[in-house]
Amino acid sequence: MERLTENKIILVIRRTRLDELIARFNTEDQARFYVEHLGADFSDYQIEDRQYKQAARDVENILSRLGRVQRLDRAYTPNFIFGDQDTVVVLGQDGLVANVLKYLNRQPLIGVNPDPGRWEGALLPFTVPDLETVLPAVFKGKRSIRSVTMAKVTLNSGETLYGVNDLFIGPRSHTSARYTIEIAGRSENHSSSGIIVSTGLGSTGWFRSILKGATGIASSLSSGSKRKLKNDQAHSFACDSDYLYFSVREPWPSTTSGAEIVFGKITTESPLTLVSQMPEHGVIFSDGMEADFLKFNAGSRAIITVAERKGQIVT
Repeated sequence: MERLTENKIILVIRRTRLDELIARFNTEDQARFYVEHLGADFSDYQIEDRQYKQAARDVENILSRLGRVQRLDRAYTPNFIFGDQDTVVVLGQDGLVANVLKYLNRQPLIGVNPDPGRWEGALLPFTVPDLETVLPAVFKGKRSIRSVTMAKVTLNSGETLYGVNDLFIGPRSHTSARYTIEIAGRSENHSSSGIIVSTGLGSTGWFRSILKGATGIASSLSSGSKRKLKNDQAHSFACDSDYLYFSVREPWPSTTSGAEIVFGKITTESPLTLVSQMPEHGVIFSDGMEADFLKFNAGSRAIITVAERKGQIVT
């Protein structure tokens, strides 16, 4: 088959919920028995699976006419080496886009919604048929690009991790995180449930829920009634902002731990430094991917700042 170009296209796909169930229970029949035994609708898993896999076939057919295609399962993205000239197509949801973007180095990423009736997809502006026109325009540099600021954590061991939406630093389980926090010349020992560092792209997610909760609590304590924010996006910030925000979860003030440094802005000139005091189970992970983490145990020093590179999302 004759291709339009010889450009390299990486198609990133994921396993469906049905795939995960079959991996757990060995067969589809056993998975059905488990789900239906609990009173749930197994057909929804089957419908989603068929729709996604049909979308994957359709996308691959379109891409194969436009360039050289390599299919990549999301599980292999952390160790995959993307070429400088690669174009990356991600068959959604939003979380998959974020998790792929942090492994790229300025390669353009195209987010495709495999099932618009099921997924809203803020990071999935395109449907499968759109690729016929979008990809040639990307090859010619005629599509606009949304620049996305990322967070970066560097340990004193030399290990690094990027975050597109957010970073979590804290305990693996529901215990207290013990660490020293340092920023802008201030320092404090902490005992808390961990720290969330948010980018502009992630500011409508975990960061927003933290601030909404804090606002609601403060409002109830001050006036005895809840006051709704006038604008649900009031605390979000632009995805290309040159700063991050950190928020400490449930800080515990005591004779050995403080609770004054609980929220603030991180910039290139003013990074956040954390020194672990946890003998074990301390972790740092990004974008909800708990399986892909850095150990953050006693003696580990983490410096968190704005990443030196930005993600590039095609719009």
